[in-house]
Amino acid sequence: MPLAPLDETITIADLTRDPYPIYKRLRTQTPVLRVKSVNRTFLTKAADTRAVKDNPALFSSNDPNTPMEKAFEAHTLMRKDGAEHMRERMAMMPTFSARNIKTIWAPSYEKHASDYLDRLPRDEVIDLFPMLAGPLAARILAEILGLPDASDTDMEHWSQALIDGAGNFGWADEPFARVAAANVAMNAEIARRVEILRAAPDQSALSVMINADDPIEMSQIIANIKIAIGGGINEPRDALLTILYGLLTNPDQLDALKSSGDWGSAFEEGVRWVAPIQASSRVAVEDTEIRGFTIPKGDVVMTIQASANHDEEVFEDGHLFNIFRKSAPHQSFGSGPHHCMGTHISRHTVGKIMLPMLFERFPNMELVDRDAVVWSGFGFRGPLNLPVRLN
Repeated sequence: MPLAPLDETITIADLTRDPYPIYKRLRTQTPVLRVKSVNRTFLTKAADTRAVKDNPALFSSNDPNTPMEKAFEAHTLMRKDGAEHMRERMAMMPTFSARNIKTIWAPSYEKHASDYLDRLPRDEVIDLFPMLAGPLAARILAEILGLPDASDTDMEHWSQALIDGAGNFGWADEPFARVAAANVAMNAEIARRVEILRAAPDQSALSVMINADDPIEMSQIIANIKIAIGGGINEPRDALLTILYGLLTNPDQLDALKSSGDWGSAFEEGVRWVAPIQASSRVAVEDTEIRGFTIPKGDVVMTIQASANHDEEVFEDGHLFNIFRKSAPHQSFGSGPHHCMGTHISRHTVGKIMLPMLFERFPNMELVDRDAVVWSGFGFRGPLNLPVRLN
C-alpha cells in the first residue's frame, strides 16, 4: 500500500487563521494526508479520529517529537499510555468527583461568577474575554488546583505560555522562552503551596496528590498541575465565548433557550462547533493502514477533532451553530483513555451555571460587531475578543 499523499502547501499560519475550509476540502478529497509544515499525517474524518483515540495499543500517546515536553519541562501524562498514564491520571481524580463538583466547586464557581458579573458595567461596550471569561476561568481553576493565591493574571499568563509552547509545532524560539520563564514562577508557587497543604489538606488537586497514601513522584505531581493549568483555562473560557457568539448571532436560538432553559444543548453545540482543543497527536507503534494508505511504525498521526466535529457523515451543516440539530456524539472532549478529565466540571459550571446566570442578569445583551471578532488557533482555538453591550 502507498504512503498517504504529501502536501507542501498548507502552512501553520493558514491553519491558525482559519482551518475549517482546509479541513472541509481534505475530508472530501484526501482525508488521510501528510502535511509537511506540521510533520504529521492529518486524519480529518470522524471515524478515523475516534478509531485512533480508542486504540492506544496501536496508536500511542507518546509522540516523541511533540513540543509539549519542552514546554512543560516534563514527560506528562498526556504523552503516556497504559498503567503509567492511569496511575498519574487517577492521582487527581478525587478532586473532580461528582460529590466535590456539587458541594465545593460548583458553589464556589457560582459565587465567583456572581462577583465577576457584578463588576461589569452596563450600557457600554466591553470585551468579555478579558473582563469575564478569562479571569473567571482562572479564578475557579486556581482554587480547584490548590493555588488560590495565584492571581487571575498569573494563571492566564501561565496557561497561555504553556498552550503556546505545547502548540509550537514550528519550534519558534519566543514561545519556548516565554514558557520557560512561566515554569520558574509556577514551580515556585507550587513549592510554596505544598508546605501549606501538607499541614492543612483540602480537596484541591495539589493537596489530594501530595497527601495520597501512595503518592506519585513529585515531578509528575507538578507536571499534572501544569497540564491542568494549560487546559483548564482556555477550554472553559473559549467554550463560553464561542457559545455566546453562536447565541448572539442566532437570536432565534437564544430566545428558544430562554424559554426552555436547556442551556446544556448550547454548551454541547458550542464546543462541537469550534472545539477548544482542535487536534491531538498519536504515534503508530507498528505498521498499519488507514483508508488504503500505509501508516509506518513511528509515523505521527494528528487526529483533527475540529474536522471530525464537522464531518458530513455525522453532522448535517456542521459548519453552522445550531442548538436544534439532531444529537450526535462530538469529539471535543476526546475519547479513549485520555478523555478530558474536566468534562463534567466544564459542563456544570459553563453550561448549568454561567449561561443562565449571564442572560438572567443581561437578557438584552448584544454583540456589537460580529465582524470585529477575531478567531485564532490551530492546536487550540477560540475567539480572541467578544465586544458586547450589556443591557
